[in-house]
Amino acid sequence: MTLSKALGAIKRPTLLLGCALLAGAATTMPDGRPTPTGFEVPRWIALSSKEVYGRRGPGTDHPILWKYTARGLPVQVIAETREWRKVCDPEGSVVWIHRTVTSGRRRVFNMGAESVPIHAGRDAGSSVKARLGPRSLISADDCQDGWCKVRDGRLKGWVQESAVFGTAPRAQCDWRRPAGPAAG
Repeated sequence: MTLSKALGAIKRPTLLLGCALLAGAATTMPDGRPTPTGFEVPRWIALSSKEVYGRRGPGTDHPILWKYTARGLPVQVIAETREWRKVCDPEGSVVWIHRTVTSGRRRVFNMGAESVPIHAGRDAGSSVKARLGPRSLISADDCQDGWCKVRDGRLKGWVQESAVFGTAPRAQCDWRRPAGPAAG
């Protein structure tokens, strides 16, 4: 391989990486700074581990406030560093969690005491295929027009966006609020 071919091989991936970084630079946190990851804030993620420690700040030197034991629980990223995510949980508490215990796979959570119908279509009049029990999780693919497409194994259907946690486009907690339990 000649030197010019070797340099040409290096330039292409570098150029693509540069474009990807520039594309991500347009994504900002609530205070206007670019997000370190290039992903939107707020955004929904899920806990990917059976045990996740929520801390007062972004680092292992900060005290643990909560221990989450619900793998797949949706949380909303409201601020971030490269390694840590400041999240809002279903009860409105704010904590910092490490990026390695999160997943970008979308899930929704039925916080209510009643089951939520899973419809065949994006219409309350469509047939009910199943019900999402209280305090239950299900994978979600997309939300549009007030409905979320959900799936669990062979089951595929739609739930009303307002009936589950993990769908709101706006931040559910104030990113400026210090980590700790929900107010009120």
